[in-house]
Amino acid sequence: MPRSRPDQSFRGLSHLTSEGAARMVDVSAKPETSRNAVARAVLRMTPTTLAVIRAGNAPKGDVLGVARTAGILAAKRTSDLIPMCHPLRITGVDIAFSETTDRGELAIEARVRTGDKTGVEMEALTAVSVAALTVYDMIKAVERGVAIADIHLLKKSGGKSGPWKRPA
Repeated sequence: MPRSRPDQSFRGLSHLTSEGAARMVDVSAKPETSRNAVARAVLRMTPTTLAVIRAGNAPKGDVLGVARTAGILAAKRTSDLIPMCHPLRITGVDIAFSETTDRGELAIEARVRTGDKTGVEMEALTAVSVAALTVYDMIKAVERGVAIADIHLLKKSGGKSGPWKRPA
């Protein structure tokens, strides 16, 4: 049963019923448009651990290759994981890695594209999250203290609200 909200501030929010219960929004009347989203995650580790990843010497094998595949699969399965997300026809997922060697930082960026009725922000965020978890899983034998941090949307385009970019 939904919580009672005395101020009724939930009225007019698209993902809530008039009683305040969560619901999946009906997007059937929305037009299909080109939509893109880019998300980022950063893993922090020792420079030595980052060197193991870069050299391909991790105990479980090709860390970045497996993480890339995991991120792509995660983007495609987002609606199975996030209850109010719509299943989308994803037309492209790119996963890229960059590093700041002296700080031991590995950044993961996911760019997700679709031509559909709703955006792909959650798919991009899910992709970087699962890719980061995969890196951790594959490198934990080398360093258990790896931290996953700074998961955020960088930018999105398409749809009714138009483009958005994270302020610098």
